[in-house]
Amino acid sequence: MSLHPSIAAVRRAVRTDFADLGPGARIVVACSGGADSLALLSAVVFTGRDAAWHVIGATVDHGLQDGSAEHADRVVAQMAALGVDETVTARASVDAPGLGPEAAARQARYAVLEQLAESFVADAVALGHTRDDQAETVLLGLARGSGGRSLAGMRRRYDVFRRPLLDVARDDTITACQVEGIQAWDDPHNADPAYTRVRVRTRVLPVLERELGPGIAESLARTADLLRADTEALDRQADAAYDALSAPDGLDGVGGSGGLSLAGLTELDEAVVTRVLRIAAVAAGAIDGELFAVHVRALADLVAGRLRGDVQLPGHLTAYLDAASLRFRPT
Repeated sequence: MSLHPSIAAVRRAVRTDFADLGPGARIVVACSGGADSLALLSAVVFTGRDAAWHVIGATVDHGLQDGSAEHADRVVAQMAALGVDETVTARASVDAPGLGPEAAARQARYAVLEQLAESFVADAVALGHTRDDQAETVLLGLARGSGGRSLAGMRRRYDVFRRPLLDVARDDTITACQVEGIQAWDDPHNADPAYTRVRVRTRVLPVLERELGPGIAESLARTADLLRADTEALDRQADAAYDALSAPDGLDGVGGSGGLSLAGLTELDEAVVTRVLRIAAVAAGAIDGELFAVHVRALADLVAGRLRGDVQLPGHLTAYLDAASLRFRPT
């Protein structure tokens, strides 16, 4: 009997993404109990048998819903039944002032997964985001006017993290679970219209599909791939420019910076300048997740002479001009 197309799509994605991992590789698979992560986990276990991969199923309990601990226990049982080598459940502390509940939970979850990757000496941490998740991310970035970095969507890989299913439709993960007899959990938050992403998924994308034709999610995900290549090329230029322009004269007090050459900055294209300014601000102590376009634009105006005075940045950091340099000091 031939393999069901949905199962084949998920397994093919895993096989392609993990082709660089050799025998005995250690892989942590983040599993919420939803269809996406369970389909991913099943595919990783299946694909890794011949290569003797050591698969660790990990579920993170955010403690945000009643019965979350019991749900985590059920997910652990499911992961064990699917044939993982080890299971682990971890409790995340969701406490990030200034961030919304989704962003705070995401930040806490990734922090826990990084710790697990280190503890298990993992070669990769697999995340179950699908093509539909990517489309929603791109559409949200477009609506917020967040620029190319946001429109480039979620990265396929960064650090130890990988997203093998970014070319796989959510319907395929749901169908794969149904065909394999895996009981997936429907997170009630995924149907709560109080969350912007849920409204995009249940209201906005269906309207676009109806009015513009089918394939919108695939087109948005493809746009992310195209912009990602452009963004990464500009980021490499910015990294090199920052290394060349940053002064080696140490700190202006705790959290300060030796500064950036204004003359060197003015010779760069604007797209590179803004990236260099962001790198410099974060290196000096600005909070990356709270450093928005308005802050970077203010820095660009400061170095171009369109703005006088100081620029206040998240993380209690002040940017100012000193002679021929842009510098930072604690606020």
